[in-house]
Amino acid sequence: MNNHRPRIGITTSYQDERQSIDIHYIRAVEAANGLPLIVPMLDTDDAAADFASLLDGLIITGGPGLTRGLIGRLPDDLEPVEPLRDRSDTLIYNQMGSRPVLGICYGMQFINAQAGGTICGDIHIERPGSIVHSAARGGQGHLLHLNPGCHLARTLAADVISVNSYHVQAVIDVGLGLEAVGFSPDGVVEVIESPDGRRIGVQFHPERMLDRTLPLFVDFVNRCRSSGAH
Repeated sequence: MNNHRPRIGITTSYQDERQSIDIHYIRAVEAANGLPLIVPMLDTDDAAADFASLLDGLIITGGPGLTRGLIGRLPDDLEPVEPLRDRSDTLIYNQMGSRPVLGICYGMQFINAQAGGTICGDIHIERPGSIVHSAARGGQGHLLHLNPGCHLARTLAADVISVNSYHVQAVIDVGLGLEAVGFSPDGVVEVIESPDGRRIGVQFHPERMLDRTLPLFVDFVNRCRSSGAH
């Protein structure tokens, strides 16, 4: 096992020709003994391949409305993802190969869409009676129920935890090679994993609740350390 801090790429938001990132993502990776590297907005396969060669793993962060694999339409209070971000995220993701990728909120939905899955535009329209999942709409968070024995349950040493909630969209059909292993009390998919644990997506924001979820980032960084990229 190498002693270096695994190099973890972190994608960013993009608006008005500016990239930005919530510092919670950076702090979470650093706390887990990883080295955060901000992924620039890239536009070519060659540049993405060269940048990906620097990385041991990738985190795809939260963001606006996903349009790939969309069922229904986006609500008025959710802007669609900028095409430049969608293209850049896709380019770097496609270059990661078997190296670990963690998707957070939008990032989970992105991983699912890349695997051919689908997503609803507005959970409160597509699934009447669901709890309020958006903090902007008054959501207060909820319990997360994990399938016993799944990677995340083993990592957190718990089958039920309390999580925050900031999303309007939700996964409908899970993509090829992924499994739904975590659910909110109303049955909404909150966690997806690949059987080998190299692809994990969470609908909540673990970087904002490290008192409970730091083991998730430690496990992810350790997986990146053993991925053999460097």
